[in-house]
Amino acid sequence: MPLPSAPTDGRGSRPAAPVTGQALIFWDPRRPGRKRDAIDTDQITPSADCVSESLDALDARWKAGAFRHLMPDFAARVRAGQNFVIAGERFGIGSSREMSPAGLLGIARDAGTTLVLVLGSGVGDIFRRNALNLGLEVLECPAAAGDARDGHRFTFDPATRRLVNDSLGRSYDPTPLTAREAELRRSGGILTAGRREFLASVETEPVVEWPGPKERDRLTATEQILWAHRVDRRAAVSAGESILVTADLLPASDGTAPFAIHTFREITGGAIHPRQAAIANDHFVFTGRAADDRQTEISRSFAEAEGLRAPWFATPGDGIFHFYFPEQGLVFPGAVIPGADSHSRAYGAYGALGVGIGSSALGFGWATGSVLLTPPAARRVVLTGRIPPWSSGKDVVLALIARWNGAAAGTSVEFVDERGALPITWRNTICNMMAEAEAWNGIFPFDEVTAGFYADRGSGDLPYPPLTSGTAADFSAEEVFDLAGVEPLVALPSAPGNAHPATEVAEGRLGFDRAYIGSCTNGSYEDLLAAAQVVRAARERGHDRTREKFVIFPGSGGVRKAIEEAEPRLGGEPVASVLRSVGGEIRRSWCGPCFGQGEDALGPGMRAITSFNRNWENRMGRGGEGYLASPAVVAASALLGYIAPPSELGLRWDPERFGG
Repeated sequence: MPLPSAPTDGRGSRPAAPVTGQALIFWDPRRPGRKRDAIDTDQITPSADCVSESLDALDARWKAGAFRHLMPDFAARVRAGQNFVIAGERFGIGSSREMSPAGLLGIARDAGTTLVLVLGSGVGDIFRRNALNLGLEVLECPAAAGDARDGHRFTFDPATRRLVNDSLGRSYDPTPLTAREAELRRSGGILTAGRREFLASVETEPVVEWPGPKERDRLTATEQILWAHRVDRRAAVSAGESILVTADLLPASDGTAPFAIHTFREITGGAIHPRQAAIANDHFVFTGRAADDRQTEISRSFAEAEGLRAPWFATPGDGIFHFYFPEQGLVFPGAVIPGADSHSRAYGAYGALGVGIGSSALGFGWATGSVLLTPPAARRVVLTGRIPPWSSGKDVVLALIARWNGAAAGTSVEFVDERGALPITWRNTICNMMAEAEAWNGIFPFDEVTAGFYADRGSGDLPYPPLTSGTAADFSAEEVFDLAGVEPLVALPSAPGNAHPATEVAEGRLGFDRAYIGSCTNGSYEDLLAAAQVVRAARERGHDRTREKFVIFPGSGGVRKAIEEAEPRLGGEPVASVLRSVGGEIRRSWCGPCFGQGEDALGPGMRAITSFNRNWENRMGRGGEGYLASPAVVAASALLGYIAPPSELGLRWDPERFGG
């Protein structure tokens, strides 16, 4: 098939004439007179509406579901002329779902108007980039959002990005774009830019070249990875400047793949096979709904047509991709791994640059082998001391998110494990939940723990050199975090940062309907072993049955198989047998319950204690209420019937028995 020609229309489809219209404001019902903050992508596009039944009608469900619960008449209000959407801070945080900006664009298109989002500070980085890629106007302009009132009329000039509140006679200039972002916007979006980059990419071979000592000394570990992977070898790596970088792996799920497939085909015209592509079917696979099966079929058909095989293609039950791809040896230190999922930050646990991007950016990457990234200011966290009994990586990250209270948002976070106290599985939990900290990425630079992890798997000969930050690297913030002060925590609704000591929560004897262990955050063998160790010790004290439904979701099919094998640390009893002995149910590996899908989704009024990563409103099911904790706390709570740490069972810490 011939290569597609490069487009010549530099303006793309972006309107040249000024856009006029009226305000559509999301007010906060709990704070009269204040705009609503933290409208995450789960609220913009509920999970049940993230389905694409065919590539011919990708956005049908996305349009129908836009703000389904938050503002059911949203589309009607846009049709009535309210096309300036006003909200508070941190709009679009959370899941990378590109269905959100695409659905909003579709609503505007159907209404024959242009939608302009006028928002406070801290717009979700993935949402912001997705919107830019697709041509949705997003203005980060706290003053304009703060001044807006119902009925106000606005004018927006697409050429200058200047916004005018005509009702007040005030004009505003939003946060400017980077030079590369402005170029992308002028060119008409990611499809236009992708066709140009694709033609250039087929004529050149990617180069990964590591910096020499002088250059390395001034760069953080994240910046060194970006420097080595620059497409333009003359480009500087500095905070706030967008650069095109070669990717080592570009993973998607069955939920994010359809839009990536569409973008890839639009850019390439089917002239090549996708580059660095990987797909794991882990989101909509066990729901029993025909529409979800049709969505999964899109990925399966694409993989078959493009020759994607294991381990680059994971069938339902093989695993959640943040566990499966590292397990399969596709993740390694120094790699650039932009994934179409916000929790792709998890790859930082392995010394890789893991970032979340949208589906269209992923399709661009499949077409060109590269993605556009904008590194932010760096933050270094030195972890000292040793973690106390019953605490784990989950407690570390909940404590950090609570401590930061948004301070790490938008930053590149580097963790220095001073004493090598955190195993890779705990690092996975911490880096994974940098999504909840709203950080751009989290990374543990190469150290003895990293080396030991790969050596144990027979992968001592790694493709890239070990990386640590240079002595002159610039960190905008540095802090020391003493692990010795970490205790078992529970994050109460509706934010992971709403964390409190589990002993205090236990005083309230807070009951629940479900206890869930697993997810991409805490579904490793070691996570499930920690829960089984608590259960086994508690059985000896007469706690032989859970009070409520107790369900386990292994991170991968490999983990699910491993927990059925004899475990010496449990006296030879398999992890799965111990968990089943008190009523635990072992499910297949998938993401569904974490975002309110399948038989284990929460219903109205239900409460769950989980080891998942997010407990935002409606996240685990419409009307449900989620609490977050470590696997050990979830297991103890399941046996007690109320949320509490293992110490509440009367267990005494034994380092030999519990792996301290």
